[in-house]
Amino acid sequence: MMRVEQAEAKPRPGRKRDHTRDPEILDAALDVLAETGYEGMTIDMVATRARAGKATLYRRWSSKSELVLDAVGWLKSRDLDHATLPDTGTLRGDLVAMIKAPNLRESERKLKVMAGIVSMIARSPELAAAAHEAVVEPRAAVNRIFLRRAIDRGEIPPDADVEKLSLVAPALMAYRVLMLGKPVEPEFLLWAIDHVVLPAAGVRPTT
Repeated sequence: MMRVEQAEAKPRPGRKRDHTRDPEILDAALDVLAETGYEGMTIDMVATRARAGKATLYRRWSSKSELVLDAVGWLKSRDLDHATLPDTGTLRGDLVAMIKAPNLRESERKLKVMAGIVSMIARSPELAAAAHEAVVEPRAAVNRIFLRRAIDRGEIPPDADVEKLSLVAPALMAYRVLMLGKPVEPEFLLWAIDHVVLPAAGVRPTT
């Protein structure tokens, strides 16, 4: 009898949470974060932007910091597929081929998200690591591929510092967006490629 009562008293598992709307909610969180920064962002604002019930968000994320961490991690899932990267036969051609409107919009958005979480990065090593993986590393990884191809072709010296060179263009973009408040325009990137990246990599000027 005791066993029967214990079995009946055992709580039943609740309904599984529906995560199908997570991508929409995380995208909304990134938009709000880019617009207001971490300090100004609230979970209620994200719920309104995502057109989701507040209870849905509070069940999924118990705090703003948890939501932001997941949202920044979600950026990583939007990385470029390395299998589809251009291979034009020259370093300049590869870099120029990446100057496309969707790529520029995504890069600018990531930088604005980075600006929104600057105040938290110093206090949260976990968030700092997530931001590096989602914002800095993806574009640097693509540049490393292009630079190593150029070394293999003999286009740039074999001792070229791939790690430092891979960060030159992202650093210039970050300064332009975060410090100057200007958009990332194709003309600016072409200038950076021809006058900064290629000379630093050791590419000889051609006619």
